[in-house]
Amino acid sequence: MILALLQLLFGLGAGDWLALFIAAFAGGAFGAALGALPAFIFTGFMVIAGEAVNTLASDLSGAVSAEIGTGITGFVAFGPVFGPHVSFAGGAAAAAYAARQGYMDTGFDFHEAKNIAHALGTKPDVLAVGGLFGILGMIIRQVSGGLGLPWDPIAMGVVLSAVFHRVILGYPLIGDAKGGSLFDMSPFEREEMIQTAEGGEVVADGGVADAENVIERFAVEPWLPHQYKWPNVAMIGTVTGILAAYTTVQTGSIFLGFGISAASLLFLNCGVEQIPVTHHMTLPGATAAVALAGGVGSMAIVPSVLIGGLFGLTGALTGEVIQRIFYSHSDTHFDPPAAAIVINTFAIALLYFAGVFPSAAWVPLP
Repeated sequence: MILALLQLLFGLGAGDWLALFIAAFAGGAFGAALGALPAFIFTGFMVIAGEAVNTLASDLSGAVSAEIGTGITGFVAFGPVFGPHVSFAGGAAAAAYAARQGYMDTGFDFHEAKNIAHALGTKPDVLAVGGLFGILGMIIRQVSGGLGLPWDPIAMGVVLSAVFHRVILGYPLIGDAKGGSLFDMSPFEREEMIQTAEGGEVVADGGVADAENVIERFAVEPWLPHQYKWPNVAMIGTVTGILAAYTTVQTGSIFLGFGISAASLLFLNCGVEQIPVTHHMTLPGATAAVALAGGVGSMAIVPSVLIGGLFGLTGALTGEVIQRIFYSHSDTHFDPPAAAIVINTFAIALLYFAGVFPSAAWVPLP
């Protein structure tokens, strides 16, 4: 019945949907095995590879394409193999499950369920959770894209998957503001600590019977301890948005800047300090530049880099707002970049509907 409905809505045959379900389960499980962040880094590598091939093909043929549904970029980087809605979201959900089961004891500074850099290995139940959430992310992406909802369907898959894993596994959706305000990061700066039960409930005066289930952790846990101050976030967003737009003008690829941003997280995963996270700045920056020009082939460099810098800035700031509301006070990973990409691609679509932009670039439209 479900397959028939999906076929009716989006024109895919039952065999195509069955293949997507199977591949998405495997992709989510593999993302859990690698860890959510390492899986996303592979997304970046695959985007770079796919866009290099696309750029070479456009140079040889003279045709420029902004499509994301084909080739290495579409089928591998953004598909059920390393699509963030499948592998990253599945890995994040699996980490939340593994922490709930007591499988994770890595000495991570924050709640273990937020440790998305940690490979979860081969436990069948953990991989099964990753696989099921991989299927969920795939369904969200296909439904959103199939209906032409005006935002990045892959990023929406990541966001809604995080909402589902928090609700299903019993974690708080937002959490309590320990400093009195969701936006107050000062308890982290003062290194204030609290004790919580495994489910996230704050333990008053250490008063619990089962001390093994008590976790000592920072009262407020910013998503990136080196990247949460407003001026710093604004500056890195502006410059990376400019670079992404410039890269798009010169190569014709909207997604190459995103791929570089994602691949750069290899250094963060390996423990290099101060590496910024920028894919929610580069993707909106490049997309807005193409939307302003009306297409990849008609981009003027100065307007492109200016609008790229503006949307890099808004991507950075919206990501910071999201992390302060949904990440810092709760217990599992809620991805600020994915939410920022949803917000900023929706803004690009709205500007298109309002007649400000002559196109919406690759953003789906109803």
